[in-house]
Amino acid sequence: MAPSQFDGLTRRNAIKALGGAGAFAVAGCTETEGGNGNGDNGNGGSGQLSGEINIAGSSTVFPLMSAIAEEFSSNHADVTIDLSSTGSGGGFSNFFCVGETDFNNASRPIQPEERDLCSENDVDFIELVVATDALTVVVHNDNDFATEMTVEELAHIWEEDGAETWNEVRDGWPNEEIERYGAADTSGTFDYFAENVLGERGHTDEYQATEQDNQIAQGVSGNEYAIGYFGFAYWYQNQDQITPVAIDGGDGPVKPSLDTASSGEYQPLSRPLFTYPSMSSLSKDHVAEFARYVVDQTDNEELVAEDVGYVPATQEVKEEQMQKLEDAIEEAQG
Repeated sequence: MAPSQFDGLTRRNAIKALGGAGAFAVAGCTETEGGNGNGDNGNGGSGQLSGEINIAGSSTVFPLMSAIAEEFSSNHADVTIDLSSTGSGGGFSNFFCVGETDFNNASRPIQPEERDLCSENDVDFIELVVATDALTVVVHNDNDFATEMTVEELAHIWEEDGAETWNEVRDGWPNEEIERYGAADTSGTFDYFAENVLGERGHTDEYQATEQDNQIAQGVSGNEYAIGYFGFAYWYQNQDQITPVAIDGGDGPVKPSLDTASSGEYQPLSRPLFTYPSMSSLSKDHVAEFARYVVDQTDNEELVAEDVGYVPATQEVKEEQMQKLEDAIEEAQG
């Protein structure tokens, strides 16, 4: 058996290491012959699951799907999972909706133009909720002035032609240039932040944009007057490096946490996370079984909350998602 890149790592450290990688593959003991972008027939004729699974999409969902893929592959050695962090939009437009991947992870719902692209290419799919995220704004650990912000102040930093120095955001803050790090415009995190913080105001182009969230953490940790935003898991895995900002959505400042995201207190930056399997891929046994495993893990508190840093699904939501998936598998394989 080829050694896994996770050997010698705790799951949490593996997730931290993967955050900067942007892609990884978990391979089994034997290569699968005759595979293509969407895998083979799923069992190799032997009753044992085998084939390839290709997943692209959200950098926010990436650490969760990485952890789930690792666990699944430990029990299914002949299934190879290739997972890439391309951003929600990049995954839909460049891979999933043109039939190149089996799943697309997303940190916001699929958009109408993406639905149209999928339809043009005869890609049918279902939407599955995998967790809840608290989109997190972070500053340097030595920043002792901007630890709480209103949504309007946050918008003033990130809007087009917005504040250039911190004292333009609030009187009394230092006259120092703001250095911004954030999600690229192919990211669902970018879309969600723009919609829920900026509204009709455009997102500034004057920032360091990336799909690799660990680069945002590194950038903010390296500049006392920097600010950034990304999914909660990336702060959770880098708590000593950067400081989360409490956001005042109208009822006082609230820090991002698993509890405040779950309760709905952390507004407007709490959001559901998704994965989208294609119906044609669900016709393959190994893909269908992986999809079942993904949904089955959504209420796993140790994996979703403690190891990755998201809010697990409730038992009720998990059961609803599983029934939705089973109905889709029955249709795909019928």
